[in-house]
This record gives sequence, structure tokens and C-alpha cells, in this order.
Amino acid sequence: MLELQNVAKTVGGVYHVHPTNLTLKRGSLNVLLGPTLSGKTSLMRLMAGLDKPSQGRILFEGEDVTGAPVQKRNVAMVYQQFINYPAMTVYENIASPMRITGKDAATVDREVRKAADLLKLTPYLERTPLSLSGGQQQRTALARAIVKNANLVLLDEPLANLDYKLREELREELPRIFSESGAIFVYATTEPSEALLLGGNTATLSEGRITQFGRTIDIYRYPVDLTTARTFADPPLNTLEVVKADGRFQHGQMTVVNVPAHLAGVPDGPVTIGFQPHHLFPEPAGEMRRYLKARTTISEIAGSESFVHIDYAGQRWVMLAHGIHNIEPDLEIDLYLDTRHLMAFDGAGRAISTPPMGGA
Repeated sequence: MLELQNVAKTVGGVYHVHPTNLTLKRGSLNVLLGPTLSGKTSLMRLMAGLDKPSQGRILFEGEDVTGAPVQKRNVAMVYQQFINYPAMTVYENIASPMRITGKDAATVDREVRKAADLLKLTPYLERTPLSLSGGQQQRTALARAIVKNANLVLLDEPLANLDYKLREELREELPRIFSESGAIFVYATTEPSEALLLGGNTATLSEGRITQFGRTIDIYRYPVDLTTARTFADPPLNTLEVVKADGRFQHGQMTVVNVPAHLAGVPDGPVTIGFQPHHLFPEPAGEMRRYLKARTTISEIAGSESFVHIDYAGQRWVMLAHGIHNIEPDLEIDLYLDTRHLMAFDGAGRAISTPPMGGA
């Protein structure tokens, strides 16, 4: 078990990581989700021992390792810019951590071939990394981290530089790889979809603070505040400042929607409502009825989906629609909102109420 107890990092009096308490269990997959400069890499460097915290303690299995350098910790790291030894074969690259620790030849061979089989590298063991594709080189770096048999494996956006097909393939494989190890895995990403695909636990970060930590699907469905909800939305979360009165959410003199049942307990007065782009539709679906009219600004076609940017009451929203929707700009359209997934936040950005259990 890895424990961060009131751990913080300051540089020149400025917090890079605000005081943090976090407990990660052995055999767990933990995602650090946040935008660039949110503190993900800084937090991982503290976990690894590459940096020393300005305050607080770091414990592993109850032992204080706060001052212990990375060389004295059983830690493996894989970076976005993967590193392999170009003059060595794939086999020797994977074997290198075990050779350093003096493992016997039979153990080295067994573990290398096991990791190679797991990561589909067996046909390439006698080749050098520079003769491989980018995905195969990243697999080599991952295999080297696995055979190290580390207690803590830190993956800092390891798939960011790979093409789409390779990213998707490795994202599908990684949970299987993690499940076969008793190590603590920490995976940093800027992409909410990647966190959801990996599963496990997620810590959302914003400006050096962990805003929420728990099961990934729970953080996505039930954010504790507006910052967390925004962190876990791509395209961006749609929001609108409204006033709750007489069973309606109103914006100015306009009724936006009737208050859905799960938000009936929200006190009357100003609130911010929010919902994901895929809960807004260009046509009716199921029991939904028309709620809104808006004006289009631009549409982007992304394969089998379309991102339709719209203006509603001066607020820029995005609708994620299935299929191709090449909608002309400055066109008035009807929108259909699934209000079952509306979230409400108070003036401080705290969640007042979130969608009922089981919401998508």
C-alpha cells in the first residue's frame, strides 16, 4: 500500500502539488486525470522518489520512504517519450533490469519471454528497437517495466505519441496486463475516455489539487464539484447559470427545462446546471421531448460522430451526435436534452445533486 500523508511540493513558494492525502492499494490501477499542468507528473515524481516533498510523508507498506532516493525504491516508470537502449536487442532491453539485479539466466529468459508474449513482442526479440514501429518500441518499454517486478509502476501518458490504432490496441491490453500483476499501477492521462476505458480508480486533478478520488465510473457519474465534472468531460461540459423557481430552471425570463425528479430537492435560487455533450440530441429519443432552441456556430465531423457547436442564450455548448451531421452555421435548430442526466452545482461549484445511480 502506498500512502501520501499531507504531501505537498512547492517551488519558489508556489505550490506545484497542494497538500495531498491519498492511499493506493496493491494490485490496483489508478488513473491521474487532468489537463496539462494540473500536477500529474509532479505527483508521480513524488511517488517515485525523484523529487522530495516540501512537506508531508510518503509510506510504502507502512515504512516511511519520504527521503529514500528512487534508486533505493522498487519503482518502474514509462514516459510519453519512451526510452530504449538502441544498441541492444529487444530481448536485452527487456532483460536489462533483471541483469542489473543479478537474476540468474534461466529466470531472466523465462520472465523476458513471458513479458514478450504478453505484449506480442515474441517475433521481434532479436531485433533492435530502431527497427520497430513506435507502438512496438513502446511495448518494449512497457515490457521492461513489467519484468522489473516493481512494487510501483508509474505510466506518464505512455500512449500519447502513438497513432490512433496503436493507442486503442494498447488501451485494451493494459487492464489485462495490470490484472496479472500485484503492483500498484499509476497511469497519467489528459483524456477522460482513456480513464473510462482503463477503469480502476481515478484521481481528478486541477491546478495541483486532487479534487476527487474513487472508482473511475463513480467519479464520472457523480462528481463532487463543477471542477471535477469539467475535468471528466471531453468535449467540454455544457453548463448554464439558471434560477430554480416554481419547479423550473429559468435563464432570465426564459424557462430552460422543467426540474427533473432527481433535482426536485435542490433549493430555489441560483444554481449552475451541467450535462455531458452526448446527452444533447438533434432529434427526439425515447421519452424525451423538445426543450430548447439554439443557433449553430460550427460542426465538426469526426468519423462516425459529429461535434456540433451551438449558441444557447449566449452560452457556447457542444452536442456530440452519432453519425454525420454537416449542419450549416448560424442555423436555428431544435435540441433535445435528456434531463435524467442533469447535474446541479451551487455558487461555490459544489454538487447539489447528481444523476441517479446507474446514469451514463
